Amino acid sequence: MTNAYDSNYLEKARNALGSMLDYAVYDLHYDLTTYWEIFLASPVAARFERGEASVIAGKSGVELALMATDRQQNYSRPSFSEGKSEEFWTGWALAYYQWKTCLSFSQITGLISIEEIRTLYSPFHEMDIRQFCDRMSSLYVQRKAGTNLKNRRLAAELSQSGLASLTGIPVRTLQQYEQGQKNINRARAEYVLALSRALCCDPLLLLENEGSGPSE
Repeated sequence: MTNAYDSNYLEKARNALGSMLDYAVYDLHYDLTTYWEIFLASPVAARFERGEASVIAGKSGVELALMATDRQQNYSRPSFSEGKSEEFWTGWALAYYQWKTCLSFSQITGLISIEEIRTLYSPFHEMDIRQFCDRMSSLYVQRKAGTNLKNRRLAAELSQSGLASLTGIPVRTLQQYEQGQKNINRARAEYVLALSRALCCDPLLLLENEGSGPSE
């Protein structure tokens, strides 16, 4: 398999993405999911996943965090040392998986949310990175076909945050419905109606046929 960019840049890229998430959460005080949505919407994400040397090797994590949020401020020392936080590990591990698979960050975290990746810290931070990749690929393949909600959202060319803004439904809740962690058939009626209006479809087209799943 062809990787996303030259392996000579990989370790710098992993450290940069890890430091970026750490700095965004602990110094810029963003919620991880909120910051990740900002990062995905910025030009920085596409430049990073293409392997632009000026981004993956020429910028620190702090600089990437400031670029993605379009902030102009002086460098300040990060609160945590590199490698100490779960957020650092999340970026460090995700950068490797993105490099290995050549998938975009949006493709990956559209199926496996950034919060869910963070929960993999234990036990995978103590394991070989290949075991983390195996787990990620297993989750990705299981979910790739997509739920009706995800397929309708993608067809409408809406991000999860965009759909959340239109409906008032939290991004995390939308992620859980799309990933099958919550059963949309048991969602609140007002949620289903809001989604159907935003996606211009009959509410029944958002429901799944499986019949069982996690309760609301």
